Amino acid sequence: MGVGRSRLSASEWLVENGWFPGRDIGEQAQELINFRLQDAERQGYPLTPFGKAVEIVHSYGLLELPHPRAQGRSLVMDPKARHEGDVEEIAELAANLGQLLFPVGYETADLSLLLVDEGERFFYLHHTGSYYVGAGVDDMFARFIDNVSIVDAEDFFVEQ
Repeated sequence: MGVGRSRLSASEWLVENGWFPGRDIGEQAQELINFRLQDAERQGYPLTPFGKAVEIVHSYGLLELPHPRAQGRSLVMDPKARHEGDVEEIAELAANLGQLLFPVGYETADLSLLLVDEGERFFYLHHTGSYYVGAGVDDMFARFIDNVSIVDAEDFFVEQ
């Protein structure tokens, strides 16, 4: 785990909120992914559900993960969250990062979309910009429950 300051470890927090090793929501995961793909097509910007993103939806999909110390703040692991024009913003961020991105959830406090790239880095897409929120699921969840400051995604842009 990249950030080890939690009073509650990320794995303990996940288990308390319904996750368990080997969890798989099966066909529901594909339904969630297909919904997002259809919406992306409607918006005119295709999304590609790559391996790691699909694994995350299968394992964590449909979990609502309340912050242990901030009432009203949760991560909802549902890729169907969206707003009009978001896929164009996802495509722009993906191009700047040089990686495919796929939405895997959102944060309730400000409705930031939670995206994962092919290297399993996580980013928020927020109305104020895009932000890096961790490398790997353990790090991302630990940063969330520890309230670690987010970093501007521009720090991860590749040379164009």
